[in-house]
Amino acid sequence: MEKQALEKATWWTNNKTFDAKSRKEIQDLIDAGDTKEITERFYKDLEFGTGGIRSILGAGLNRINIYTIRKASQAIADEILADHKASSPAKIAISYDSRIMSFELAKEAATVYAANGIHAYIYKRLNPVPLLSFSVRYHNANAGVMVTASHNPPAYNGYKVFWNDGAQVTPPNDESIIKRYQSLNDFSALKHMDFDQAVKDGLIHWVGEDVEQAYHDAIFKAAINPKLCLEHGSDLKIVYTPIHGSALVPCSEALEKLGFTNVSVVESQAKPDGKFPTVKSPNPENPEALALAVEQMKRTGADIVMGSDPDGDRLGMAFIENGEVVYLNGNQIGTLMLHYILKNLKEQERMPAKPYFVKTIVTTPLQENIAKAFNVDCENTLTGFKWICGRMNEIERTQKDRNFLFATEESFGYLNHQNVRDKDGVSSVTLMSEIALWYKRQNLSLVAGLDEIYKEYGFSYEHLLSLDYFGKEGADKIKRIMESFRSLGSDINGRQALRVEDYQKGMEGFPSSNVLGYHFEDGDRLYLRPSGTEPKIKFYIMVQEKSGSLDEKKSKAKAKTESFLKFINAKAEQA
Repeated sequence: MEKQALEKATWWTNNKTFDAKSRKEIQDLIDAGDTKEITERFYKDLEFGTGGIRSILGAGLNRINIYTIRKASQAIADEILADHKASSPAKIAISYDSRIMSFELAKEAATVYAANGIHAYIYKRLNPVPLLSFSVRYHNANAGVMVTASHNPPAYNGYKVFWNDGAQVTPPNDESIIKRYQSLNDFSALKHMDFDQAVKDGLIHWVGEDVEQAYHDAIFKAAINPKLCLEHGSDLKIVYTPIHGSALVPCSEALEKLGFTNVSVVESQAKPDGKFPTVKSPNPENPEALALAVEQMKRTGADIVMGSDPDGDRLGMAFIENGEVVYLNGNQIGTLMLHYILKNLKEQERMPAKPYFVKTIVTTPLQENIAKAFNVDCENTLTGFKWICGRMNEIERTQKDRNFLFATEESFGYLNHQNVRDKDGVSSVTLMSEIALWYKRQNLSLVAGLDEIYKEYGFSYEHLLSLDYFGKEGADKIKRIMESFRSLGSDINGRQALRVEDYQKGMEGFPSSNVLGYHFEDGDRLYLRPSGTEPKIKFYIMVQEKSGSLDEKKSKAKAKTESFLKFINAKAEQA
């Protein structure tokens, strides 16, 4: 492997297609004898994961740079042109976040599409994922790309691919793009042109505030209680942070439009900055990323903290309960959202016919209980909003009498309207503000609201364990862990699983995927899967407790979770 990687590295340094700086970067590694880094950069080509490519920025075949972006863009362009049937030119929407080189890579991608005769619609200013998806649908584009690495560390960037419905690309198009990408080995043959010339020629179009305002109008119409918000929104004191990302402007505008005017922003995190200087990781799922916002909440007496990740598709939140800071997890936030939507639609007599919501298999089963109580169907999908929105689109095409209400996944992603086809951190901020205001008007905290839900629909406790393993060695380790668990059969932690689901072998209604699921007789569930976009393997523990008081249920669930964690960590260590 090292020898092959070195041969490819040498090829890179001798290939005049690559600029001098890029070739020198690799030559310096060769001169330094850094075989490990050379292997990491050249042991494989970048692979399409859940909707695109993602890696560390730098020269090399297994890195994000203008050449791998050109290669990805050419593969997508070829798929668009093969798929395009209309007489008018094909179109693609492009957006980008605050990461290092995001704007430059977005422009580079636009030049490839333009050179292929595909009109590129690129935002004048950085905008998050939901506005990219909205732009695809607004412009009736054939596809869309978002230059981002979500909440990965600063060294990363990437490229999410969306199709003509505004959702992340799914089979068969993603499979075809992957084949096209793998067949493109001559970087000198990739089409591209000068950006300014493409603008002058009318092949690249800047997207402005008219599209952004159309998006905000759609968000406003999705509000459940707009009158409540417009009349009392200023009563809720909000601290918001974009964590140096792309969502400050859209979130601020969406909140103000709905009447939430008592908002303070964490100024040290307001400016877009791909180095994310104030956090270890710009991931609002982690309390550390919200630390400055929490300090501001304490200092100003605010009711709630909300934070978005760099590409603005996730929402994290915190508040103070009995003097302690509480961070809700993604399952809890999604549960509050689902219950609020269903309860209020029913009370307002606005529940549509044949309503349904969508969640992933690793999202809390408590939501299924809530939906059932309101006669709302639950659709389960594989992990990721590409599968959620793929299911939404399938239902829209084949079962037009059914009505979508909400979608959620445990990893802090939510969607409460049909104007985009991905998780929407902007509308999630407005929806969570609605919910916090609604409970505040009843003199109830969000914890009290959750406890009421647990009492009525059953108690559920979830825990996510993510184990990180980097590079080729890490990929091999993750493979061994999956093989180790597959060899266990139904014997997990001294318990017999009632049902074992191996999605790699195929499960009815689901595409093949490297996911294992265990269902136990008492309702507990355990799922594990390698991440499609990050060097990690995730374990989803879902515990159901049915006996005792609510406090007793919580205590027993945590003890059972600790037992699961001890078992998982031991098995992973041995693999």
